Amino acid sequence: MAKNVLICDDAAFMRMMIKDILSKNGYTIVGEAENGAKAVEKYEETKPDLVLMDITMPEMDGIQALKKIRETNPDACIIMCSAMGQQAMVIEAIQSGAKDFIVKPFQPERVLEAVKKVIG
Repeated sequence: MAKNVLICDDAAFMRMMIKDILSKNGYTIVGEAENGAKAVEKYEETKPDLVLMDITMPEMDGIQALKKIRETNPDACIIMCSAMGQQAMVIEAIQSGAKDFIVKPFQPERVLEAVKKVIG
C-alpha cells in the first residue's frame, strides 16, 4: 500500500521537487502547505503517514508546526528539511520529535533514504 506524504515548504519549487522524487517512487502526496499554520491544518485533514517539513517558513515555522502536530499526535512521523548552517534548529527539531532531517539543497537519494528509514 502506498504511503501518504504531506509536503510543507514555503517555496513552491521545493514542494514540486519533493513531490516529483516521492511520486516517482510510489509515495502518494496527500497535500501541500506553504507555511506552518497550513501544515498543521492539512495534517489534521489528511492524517498522512509522513510529513516533510521545512524549518524556515512564514506565519509559523516548521519547529512550531512540528510541536503542534505532535501535541495532537505524538506518533506523527515528521522529517525536517533545512538549509545549510541551521544546526541549532536541526537539534531543536530532533529534540522536539522529528524523526530525521534533510539538508537543502538535497539529493533525491538522501530524500528517499530518510523517507524509507522513517516509514518504509
